Amino acid sequence: MHFYDSERIGLFIDGSNLYAAAKALGFDIDYKRLLEHFATKGRLIRAFYYTALIEDQEYSPIRPLVDWLDYNGYTMVTKPTKEFTDATGRRKIKGNMDIELAIDVMEMAPHLDHVVLFSGDGDFRRLVEAIQRKGVRVTVVSTVRSQPPMVADELRRQADTFLELLDLEQVIGRGQQHHRDDRYHEDDE
Repeated sequence: MHFYDSERIGLFIDGSNLYAAAKALGFDIDYKRLLEHFATKGRLIRAFYYTALIEDQEYSPIRPLVDWLDYNGYTMVTKPTKEFTDATGRRKIKGNMDIELAIDVMEMAPHLDHVVLFSGDGDFRRLVEAIQRKGVRVTVVSTVRSQPPMVADELRRQADTFLELLDLEQVIGRGQQHHRDDRYHEDDE
């Protein structure tokens, strides 16, 4: 991974995708350490975190994380999930944040030199290509070391740099240092 000191960096975290990748690798993300790590790589302009929330629940296991991130340097982008019944009659919950993330990346692109996208979703390949044409470098953070791999091959190929999430475990993993004070991780999303 190569960053330049003067680069303006934006982090775009697909919350459910990052959570699933870290869980598949067997570790939890320490979001305070993640922010601190990327702040040392250049000028961190903004860190966005995207997640859908189940609104009608009395308690959501992700709520403490969302609140903590909101007060600790992240720009939270949330929306309520939608409930529907599929063709087999099963109740399903849907909460896709791809459009919100894509719009924010496009709006922020003129103010950034380097986008770090925490997602393996192949639907973002075209977004990556579009902002590369605007002169923005893109690092995709996901994993190929899980079974099955969590990153789409087309997204990995399109990125300027692919960063294996497992290689970041020592830097951004929870419990990798002695102090566990106020660091949260995403539980059941």
